[in-house]
Amino acid sequence: MAEHLASIFGTEKDRVNCPFYFKIGACRHGDRCSRLHNRPTISPTLLLSNMYHRPDMITPGVDAQGQPIDPRKIQEHFEDFYEDIFEELGKFGEIESLNVCDNLADHMIGNVYVQFREEDQAAAALQALQGRFYSGRPIIADFSPVTDFREATCRQYEENNCNRGGYCNFMHVKMIGRELRKKLFGRYRGYRIRRSRSRSASPKGHRRDSDRRERDRDRDYYRGGHGRSSRERPEKERKRRSRSPAREGSEERRARIEQWNREKEAREQ
Repeated sequence: MAEHLASIFGTEKDRVNCPFYFKIGACRHGDRCSRLHNRPTISPTLLLSNMYHRPDMITPGVDAQGQPIDPRKIQEHFEDFYEDIFEELGKFGEIESLNVCDNLADHMIGNVYVQFREEDQAAAALQALQGRFYSGRPIIADFSPVTDFREATCRQYEENNCNRGGYCNFMHVKMIGRELRKKLFGRYRGYRIRRSRSRSASPKGHRRDSDRRERDRDRDYYRGGHGRSSRERPEKERKRRSRSPAREGSEERRARIEQWNREKEAREQ
């Protein structure tokens, strides 16, 4: 029975734990959800709820006065926000990914997810954010169970064909320009190593495929995947990443939360 419960933890078959909270750290039912939201006591990822307010959040493409907004102005507004948040949170440690939701549903609109390399860096950032404001609004921050953004993002949105639009229950992650990404993430050694390898000479006939692979790697890096398999990473980097408890997979996290549930039930008896 225990093995069966562990195997379905965080899936639609799990009638006890909420799969949406497990995957994206947010649920449209909130505290009224009939399933449990196992809030982590420590995590490398923080969720800053409803923090980003886009200038056309009432009606996409239109400002509060009903006037059309140039899409370039909207992107500039977003990238100014992104850089501001990155610089502030970067004071507490190395940021592996910073994702901002473009969803419109109340439980996801403007959500900001920041994943640090180490859990203690996230803990320090969380403590520093308590009681602070941004643009006149209080910052609502907490640890998030999300550690793999590839499971949390909407694949159809990335391919520009999500039929649920802004009310999709998976992350629609807003993208920043390549130059800003290079400016912010380029300060980290792992990113510089990856970029230097991608610039190695290749035959002219393969340049288009190489550019496409580079774009895919850039997108994976932005989402926290880093675009390389464990076999391609330097030995020193693999060892350093393996020391962090944040690298556990879904099965390990499910088993750990299941253990927490059993311990909680034992204490209540």
